[in-house]
Amino acid sequence: MASIKMRAKITDGVTTLKVLISHPMDTGLQKDKKTGKKIPAHFIQEVVCKHKDTTIMTANWGPAISKNPYLSFNFKGAAAGDTINLSWVDNKGEKDSSDVVIK
Repeated sequence: MASIKMRAKITDGVTTLKVLISHPMDTGLQKDKKTGKKIPAHFIQEVVCKHKDTTIMTANWGPAISKNPYLSFNFKGAAAGDTINLSWVDNKGEKDSSDVVIK
């Protein structure tokens, strides 16, 4: 299952991108209810969004971001039919990437 769900819509020259990422975003401070041991930290560290191979947004995240984070932002300079790519990398080296076509 893909970890990234995205929608992109352009209105009056402004593109709105809405992203939902499935990720546990564990801080490393919670305890497992069964064992009582701490759950190791596992969180997204970097999110990069590109339009036509140009980086339009980079977010550096840490353990304070909630589980299954939602991200939304606007930008100018795109057109309907263009593709936007979003990728993330977490503190364990896991990563994912996805594309969406602007409507």
